[in-house]
Amino acid sequence: MATVLVAGVSALLLWLGWLLVGGVAESSVPAFPAGGTVRVGGVEVEATQVGRAVGEAARAEVLRAGLIAFPLVVLAAAVVSWVLVGRVLAPLHAVTATARRLSAESLDERIALRDARGEVAELAEVFDAMLDRLQAAFDGQRRFVANASHELRTPLAVLRTEVDVTLADPDADVAELRRMAEVVRDATRRADELVGALLLLARTQAVDHVDARPVDLAELAASAVAAVSGEAAARGLRFAVSTAPAHTAGDPVLLARVTGNLLENAVRHNVSGGWVEVATAPADGGAQLRVASGGPVIPPDRVTELFEPFRRGPRERTGDTPGSGLGLSIVRAVVLAHGGTVRGDAVPGGGLAVTVRLPAPLHVPVPLSRP
Repeated sequence: MATVLVAGVSALLLWLGWLLVGGVAESSVPAFPAGGTVRVGGVEVEATQVGRAVGEAARAEVLRAGLIAFPLVVLAAAVVSWVLVGRVLAPLHAVTATARRLSAESLDERIALRDARGEVAELAEVFDAMLDRLQAAFDGQRRFVANASHELRTPLAVLRTEVDVTLADPDADVAELRRMAEVVRDATRRADELVGALLLLARTQAVDHVDARPVDLAELAASAVAAVSGEAAARGLRFAVSTAPAHTAGDPVLLARVTGNLLENAVRHNVSGGWVEVATAPADGGAQLRVASGGPVIPPDRVTELFEPFRRGPRERTGDTPGSGLGLSIVRAVVLAHGGTVRGDAVPGGGLAVTVRLPAPLHVPVPLSRP
């Protein structure tokens, strides 16, 4: 394409030169007296025709030189364009070839251009960064599916084992059958909770718009504290609650799930006779919720992992371990869907503190004045 363009421009310049040179040469010849002759290029020409003869001779000379230079220019343009375009497009060919070889199983391949510069190098870097994000997303999805399959397989295995063992015992009495029924009920409840948590997590991560309504985190926190008070009392936990009004805007059901998950984690993953602190307050025009609790020692560099699906604290996992490991994942998904931030910090001596910040509501409700 570049060679064709150069050929066209060269032909246009040759035609313009042929036209202009002849005209200039013809108009620059002085007028001679009529009746005489002038020799032009070895040819006798009438004096009145000298200008035309000089113009035609100039045009012929330009055309002769142009017909020699034209193919040389086109050939040079073809060689230069082939070399330059080849060097410029080589990195783009590398990008295209890498993209064609990629699949879900080969996302670890990178372009890694070393000699390219300018926009092509920037394109390759952006492409490699995109592949890094895609690989991380696919790896996370694989881990999520594997963990979800494992978590669902556990209660199903318990159900199958209990039923098989009971049916294999021909002398099973009513007490044995009732014990089996209780185990089946607990396993079914655990599977139901896990499926519900998975559906909530998927729905929250897929939402692109939250139906925002005025919400006071203080009210949600008070309700969550009341919901876990029985379990907390059974474990001898000490509560310190400070709930100042903290207004925000969002889905009340989802935000109630945030406070509920944080309080449930604070109680279930605590130590007997431990402590729980709950505080709400305005922050930067929005609302802040902080839930801190005692518990096992958590290395600071592993706190971020707790917000990934199916990640629990350092406590050993057993069949009786409460929860599905999705609590903090749901908290993060809901908070991000509301445009907020969530941060976890390891408590010195053991435990975890989670701070949630949500943006300010569009219209803060004004409390009614009392007489």
